Amino acid sequence: MNAEELLIQAKESCKKRGARFTLAREQVFTLLTGHSGAIGAYDLLDELKLIDPAAKPATIYRALDFLGKQGFVHKIESINAFVMCHHFSECNHPVQLLICDRCGHVEEIQSSNLDLALRSMADATGFTISHQIVEAHGACQSCS
Repeated sequence: MNAEELLIQAKESCKKRGARFTLAREQVFTLLTGHSGAIGAYDLLDELKLIDPAAKPATIYRALDFLGKQGFVHKIESINAFVMCHHFSECNHPVQLLICDRCGHVEEIQSSNLDLALRSMADATGFTISHQIVEAHGACQSCS
């Protein structure tokens, strides 16, 4: 799905949910669609300042928080960066990320077996999973 299609889908999703897709949120969303890998908030801020010179760190963090809550982006905790979700219509899906430590490429995968195993282990201990992001670091096919 290309950037324009993702933007249309995001706007429709926000409209259905009654969420405000402000100009700043749209700009950050659009910047994220231009990256195949993860990007840090301050790198996004540098890009946003080319469009809106008055942009501040709070602008980025508020937009990223909103986009994350909508399921449009995922935060990669281990490297403190963000990556676009290309199938965010499934907003509560388990997130499994393969992160290349050499080139920075991030691949989102969906393994129902991994999700089932994790949920089964959590259930056995009486733990309820409310949000799941599994991060695996290594080398992508191009870098191996």
